[in-house]
Amino acid sequence: MLEHNMHHKHISRRAFSLIELVIVVVIIGIIGAIAIPRMSRGAAGAADSGLVADLAVMRNAIDLYQAEHGGSYPSFANFVDQMTTYTDVLGNTQATKDSTYYLGPYLRSIPELKVGSNKGKNGIVATQGGTTAGWVYDETTGAISANLPGTETDARGVAYNSY
Repeated sequence: MLEHNMHHKHISRRAFSLIELVIVVVIIGIIGAIAIPRMSRGAAGAADSGLVADLAVMRNAIDLYQAEHGGSYPSFANFVDQMTTYTDVLGNTQATKDSTYYLGPYLRSIPELKVGSNKGKNGIVATQGGTTAGWVYDETTGAISANLPGTETDARGVAYNSY
């Protein structure tokens, strides 16, 4: 009988107290309050990163063109062709590579703008404004930027056209 009583002492039922459950719920709430806003900005943050990446690729392509063409930037009028086809040292373009047209192509295609009111457009304009193009290109400096008004900004308040 002594053995029987000792056996019952080892089997005890323990449950979570109300305080422990409340603490767990509060911790989950705190984690949710931190994580949900960060996850909801994910798509916008990805588009912002895409814009930065596209600008870096295009700026590098323009710099390479300039280096291979005696310091000349691609012309505004022929920007797309000079970036996406073969060129000679003078900047003339041709679809196929040969002994004269051996430079480039520098881009497969002009990327589409990933943010803002001109999202999805890949055209080029010379001056900021309008809704027909995604990019603004200055042939005198080789500068390229997003064709968006200064009022369109990222989550940090930085204007997309200043990237």
